Amino acid sequence: MNYIIKKASLEDLDETAELFNLYRVFYRQESDIEKGKAFLRERFLNSESEIFLVIAEGRAVGFVQLYKLFHYTKLQKQWLLSDLFVHPDYRGKGLSVALIDRSKQWCEETGACGLMLETEKTNDIGNTLYPRCGFEYDGQHNYYYWWK
Repeated sequence: MNYIIKKASLEDLDETAELFNLYRVFYRQESDIEKGKAFLRERFLNSESEIFLVIAEGRAVGFVQLYKLFHYTKLQKQWLLSDLFVHPDYRGKGLSVALIDRSKQWCEETGACGLMLETEKTNDIGNTLYPRCGFEYDGQHNYYYWWK
C-alpha cells in the first residue's frame, strides 16, 4: 500500500478530528466530533502535542499523537505516545508500525531519550503490536489516576 506520513497542522484539523472521534469511540467514549475538534485545535494552537497523519488513497487514515514529558532518571526529554489509531478499513497493512517508526524518528529529531505509552490490558491488538515494535513491558510500576 502506498502511503505518506506527514506532521499534522491546524490545516488538517477536520481530518484529524474525524479520526480522533473514531479513536475515542473505540475507547467507549460518546461520539462528539466538535468537542474533539476543539480539543485538537487547542493542542495545535498552543503547540502542546505533535500529531502525525498517515495518508493513503488521498485521505488521512490514521494518526499518532505525542506529548512531551521529561524522564527523571535519564534527565532528558521523552515523548508520551498518547494516541495511536488506524481506521478499521486500513488495519493489517503496517500503518500502525509506520506511525510508531515515525514517532521513534521524531525522538531522534528532537533529542528525546525515547517513547513511553500505556494501553488497556484488554487492548489485544496494542498489547501484541507494541512488543513487536521494540517496546518493553514495565511490570514494576503501578499507574494511578486522580480525576477531579
